[in-house]
Amino acid sequence: MKVRPLHDRLLVRRIEEKETVKGGIIIPDTAKEKPQEGEVLAVGTGKVLDNGTKLSMDVKVGDKILFGKYAGTDIKVDGEEVLILREDEVLAVIG
Repeated sequence: MKVRPLHDRLLVRRIEEKETVKGGIIIPDTAKEKPQEGEVLAVGTGKVLDNGTKLSMDVKVGDKILFGKYAGTDIKVDGEEVLILREDEVLAVIG
């Protein structure tokens, strides 16, 4: 299935943090917080302003981003869990 976000929305895959635990303690997946870092898979065309002009997107496909803990909506695409969020929910672009 192909998903194309509309307007100022992004399709993001969460990047799992590589976690090394000292002392051999294993933390179950249910106790871990969802990562707040992701890779942009698709972007919309841009936000339409009140005067009718279109504001282009600052974020592009392939960018690594930081977003808020409760930002966006989780969906499944081809069995993979991804996130749809607005560009204004992006806190920063990494690197």
